[in-house]
Amino acid sequence: MQFPKNLQQKLNTRLDQGTYRRLKTSQAQIDFCSNDYLGLARSAALKRLVALEAEQFSDYLMGATGSRLLSGNHPVYELLEAQLATFHQAEAALLFNSGYVANLGIFSAVPQRGDTIFYDEASHASIKEGIRLSLAKAYSFKHNSLEDLSRKFKHATGNAYIAVESIYSMDGDQAPLLDLTAFCEEKGAYLIVDEAHSNGLFGPNGEGLVVEQKLANKVFARIMTFGKAIGSHGAVVVGSVALREYLINFSRPFIYSTALPLHTILAIKGAYSFLPSLQAERQHVKALSGYLNQKIAAATGIFLKNSGPINGIFQNNVAQLKKISEQLQQNNIDVRPVFSPTVPAGKERLRVIIHAFNTQEQVDSLLQHLIF
Repeated sequence: MQFPKNLQQKLNTRLDQGTYRRLKTSQAQIDFCSNDYLGLARSAALKRLVALEAEQFSDYLMGATGSRLLSGNHPVYELLEAQLATFHQAEAALLFNSGYVANLGIFSAVPQRGDTIFYDEASHASIKEGIRLSLAKAYSFKHNSLEDLSRKFKHATGNAYIAVESIYSMDGDQAPLLDLTAFCEEKGAYLIVDEAHSNGLFGPNGEGLVVEQKLANKVFARIMTFGKAIGSHGAVVVGSVALREYLINFSRPFIYSTALPLHTILAIKGAYSFLPSLQAERQHVKALSGYLNQKIAAATGIFLKNSGPINGIFQNNVAQLKKISEQLQQNNIDVRPVFSPTVPAGKERLRVIIHAFNTQEQVDSLLQHLIF
């Protein structure tokens, strides 16, 4: 069957621009690419724990067999949700199949026609897709700009929701959560925080940046994903009991999705049991990321804005980015370039991720092969 010409033209444009995406695996031995910040995805101890837990369930099935509202619920799902609510200092929690699905689930269901959503322009694609599915009006505001948010807020009608990430996925910088919660209190707005890249890394036990800044009771909803520092898959929305009940009744991505398999639930449960003991790993990630920042600043005069594992090293020339990435791969260092439209045109960069299992020697090796 012939492929539509207009779609082929779009592919050809990507090829011409040098931003065509292809799936590939990496043979590089040094990981500066994955989101496995704490190394839990590769933890032998966690694998053993999950295997032991799985043996306790005589009714263990490979799949959930249905949605949570049909055949896909299990007592351990609700036990995990209760544990996650307590851990993240919330009243209640509801599991979703991924961070992407969780954002679709909350933004498509909660804001109603006549309401207004304000979202940081640097928000993840899943937040923007969820907002697109909403019947509410939506306005973006300049990244981390309370001034621009204040200007845009004059358009607010109905209930106003403000959407941000606690740690942004490309630059690795923090949202001004203290200012945002104060703004929401003043305006009567509802703050929704995606903690995909702070979950596990911030807070006394890895509860996230909201808990670290003692703001849990001032945030309407948080999305905590498990595919990054937790080393697994899925996500949870934490908030009030009423929010949980509302999502169960009105969030279509939750209602119509087959539940996560039990094995994944046990992996999440096991990973969370490890988090309180990983304080040294959290500190190592931040210290080593700071070391990388210092070295880059010394070489270029550019100070990165991050406060966690994500480091964006800018190089506006797409061909040069590819060349640097290929050179790093040839030297067993896995770093990937990020192109438009994932980031705005002109803000292409190498995205370097620091992990608990990386060493200073590995960072030095990375720096030796970078072309500034």
